[in-house]
Amino acid sequence: MVIVVGSLNMDLVVRAPKIPRPGETVLGSDFKQVPGGKGANQADAAAKLGAETAMLGAVGRDSMGSQLIRSLENDGVNVDKVLVKDSLPTGVAAIVVEDSGNNAITVAPGANSGFTPDDLSDMDDVFKRAKVMLVQLETPIETVRTALRMAKENNVTTILNPAPAIELDDEIFSLVDILTPNETELELLSGMDTSNIERVEAAGKHLIQKGVSRLIVTLGSQGSIHIGNNSIRLYPAYNVKAVDTTAAGDSYNAALAVSISKGESLEDSIKFATKVGAMTVTKHGAQTSLPLVEEVEDFDAWYEKNKVEER
Repeated sequence: MVIVVGSLNMDLVVRAPKIPRPGETVLGSDFKQVPGGKGANQADAAAKLGAETAMLGAVGRDSMGSQLIRSLENDGVNVDKVLVKDSLPTGVAAIVVEDSGNNAITVAPGANSGFTPDDLSDMDDVFKRAKVMLVQLETPIETVRTALRMAKENNVTTILNPAPAIELDDEIFSLVDILTPNETELELLSGMDTSNIERVEAAGKHLIQKGVSRLIVTLGSQGSIHIGNNSIRLYPAYNVKAVDTTAAGDSYNAALAVSISKGESLEDSIKFATKVGAMTVTKHGAQTSLPLVEEVEDFDAWYEKNKVEER
């Protein structure tokens, strides 16, 4: 089983020609209200990819919270451990998606900020059944730390997607089996420039020296790079037309967790995650863009129809 400890948000998505600069107003062309949150996206993706999946998190006692729980449940996620907080609203994310497919996101965490280590104390039974735990940083850092400790106590493989990026201490690094930052997050975590592949490699090696076990850096259209103690390998991305990158990282991380939970090697898991990420960016929305396992199994045929020739 894959368990996801993290956030549930309602995404308020505006499509626009470009992301506004400070002080600028841009006229958008479309608005949608879409279930999201990094944790919920990852849980939803894992379930759609065929894994038994449980979501651990919190929403407010409001219509958005009810909708988020119902959406996950409809997609096959176990929501028994999604708590409802009376004193806090459901988290929301304001997202601008520009025509290029890039996005800018501002999150108001709401009930996610009220998901505490104490809330996890009654959830030990879920950890005992899990093979892989996936966690992000949209809930309090002490909740993340507690989840990592509980996973380790139960011999659960831990994957930390450090987004949004904050500085992390050595204990958290020591509790993580696989760390999956993008290059911007890697820059903050390492304190080093990551403006090209060579610098990404140097920053990655720095984190390995600090105690990170295995590091996978996602590089958007360039793919991802696995950095270990004695090896570095680049996994190129598939060339597709990106229309919305909102949940690309979430689907990649979920696919990684699902594949590892099935006993696949890290190399094969990264290859699988690369396919899932490619399929995700060709559709709009967060959870609405996540592919089903049957679609990924037919990836080669799909890619023949969707690939974009390099210029």
